[in-house]
Amino acid sequence: MTDSSFVPPLVYAFMGSSRDIAIGPVAVVSLLLGSLLQDEIDSSANPVDYRRLALTVTFFAGLTQLLLGFFRLGFLIDFLSHATIVGFMAGTAITIALQQLKGLLGIKKFTKETDIVSVMDSVISSARHGWNWQTKLIGISFLIFLLVTKYIVRSNPILQKKFSSFDINDHNVTRKWKQGKRQKKLFWVPAIASLISVIISTILVYATRADKRGVQIICISKGINPPSAKEIFFSGEYVGKGFKIGVVSGMIALTEAVAIGRTFASMKDYQLDGNKEMVALGTMNIVGSFTSCYVSTGSFSRSAVNYMSGCETAVSNIVMAIIVLLTLALFTPLFKYTPNAILASIIISAMVGLIDIDAVALIWKIDKFDFVTCMGAFFGVVFSSVEIGLLIAVSVSFAKILLQVTRPRTAILGKVPKTNNVYRNIMQYPDATKVAGILIVRVDSAIYFSNSNYVKGRILRWLADEEEELKGKSQPRIQYLIVEMCPVTDIDTSGIHALEELLRALEKKNVKLVLSNPGSVAVDKLHASKLSDLIGEERIFLTVADAVRICSSKLELEP
Repeated sequence: MTDSSFVPPLVYAFMGSSRDIAIGPVAVVSLLLGSLLQDEIDSSANPVDYRRLALTVTFFAGLTQLLLGFFRLGFLIDFLSHATIVGFMAGTAITIALQQLKGLLGIKKFTKETDIVSVMDSVISSARHGWNWQTKLIGISFLIFLLVTKYIVRSNPILQKKFSSFDINDHNVTRKWKQGKRQKKLFWVPAIASLISVIISTILVYATRADKRGVQIICISKGINPPSAKEIFFSGEYVGKGFKIGVVSGMIALTEAVAIGRTFASMKDYQLDGNKEMVALGTMNIVGSFTSCYVSTGSFSRSAVNYMSGCETAVSNIVMAIIVLLTLALFTPLFKYTPNAILASIIISAMVGLIDIDAVALIWKIDKFDFVTCMGAFFGVVFSSVEIGLLIAVSVSFAKILLQVTRPRTAILGKVPKTNNVYRNIMQYPDATKVAGILIVRVDSAIYFSNSNYVKGRILRWLADEEEELKGKSQPRIQYLIVEMCPVTDIDTSGIHALEELLRALEKKNVKLVLSNPGSVAVDKLHASKLSDLIGEERIFLTVADAVRICSSKLELEP
């Protein structure tokens, strides 16, 4: 199905929103399809129905992606955080680079698994039987050449001195520094290096007849596949199976494409339209199923080559499709001596630049939970598969969201010295002083069923800790508890009930509950539930300063 590298890229170029993604068949989806299809139909015993089922799967995969975009479910890609993208990018780069060892070293029997353990075991076991030395010579030599040409333009002492005084955590400075490291006058060197490598390696293999000595060469199809709309199963026993496999493969292909697209979009500072991506990917796979293609998606290796070559728009997909067509039509005989090792070298050299150690270090400094997400994506991809890595990262991200929702931040406020009644978190402002007889607590989240009990319990613990601290001191006991509700954007029935329980618990301690600056939504619900009547309208204030002033004046009147 050679059209998978021709028709889908053309469709995507006119509909997609990514400037860097390169469309075509990918290893993960290919391996998945091969496994699932083989479970249904034996390809050797029934190749016709096997091919028809593959086309049916492609159709339903595209339909799934198209419907997700049509119903505007592109927000789902927001669950792929920056930390996930960094870990995914590094893990996938290593996985793909390791996969290229087969072509780089001339290994004949290589594992079909993608995890690092299986790959390294296959590499080590094949070493006992010897690797093809001509292939190693070609692959390693041109890999060194490509790496040298890529980094020869990355040394600019003037810019290094200029930016050395800036904070490394400043994203704008870091971006300018990375951009400045590349000498603009020599941008064409790494761009043309790949083409030069292909031409020279092909000439070498032809001149030395290395293909007769075990050097594996590229297998190029001899033509374009015919239309295939009539071959899709729209009825019969295979429709359900095609739909089931299509949904699974379509979702995995979509996730991989979006992850890859967002990876390169973040590196070039532009936005990826999730809904548009879904529609584009779905349309290209539906059209692909009518033109003898199986499921296509964004290819990390080809996208990396695109990126490292300086491609700036989706026109690169059109160019790639045209080159594929011309190659199949005109140049197949000329390139029948191109070694696999050279393609492996090009891909490995592209992968090296996509492992961002600085970004990982920055994630560690900023947020340890994000670092766990990043490492989950990285190790999941490296030791299992792309989908497992993404599943781990998204699961950790969900756990982080749930933790933040169910355990919102709370803080004790104090008056900042030399200010006109400004109250701030005493942990952030150590000089802020507490008000005698009054405890001021701020809740930094909406109060929902998921966190209402935690908020109530946390406030009561703050009060208990404060009372314990005041024991033995000649200071008045806590008589008023002020809850700063400015950050509370919403409150539900469980939140109202939690405030009622807090009110009753404070009454037993002879402590009055006071609310400060509740938002309009919270105020409406306080009135609708009659909780404002229980608390008392006179104990709901516009600002913390107003609440403290009134409560302080009443402290003097109490015994």
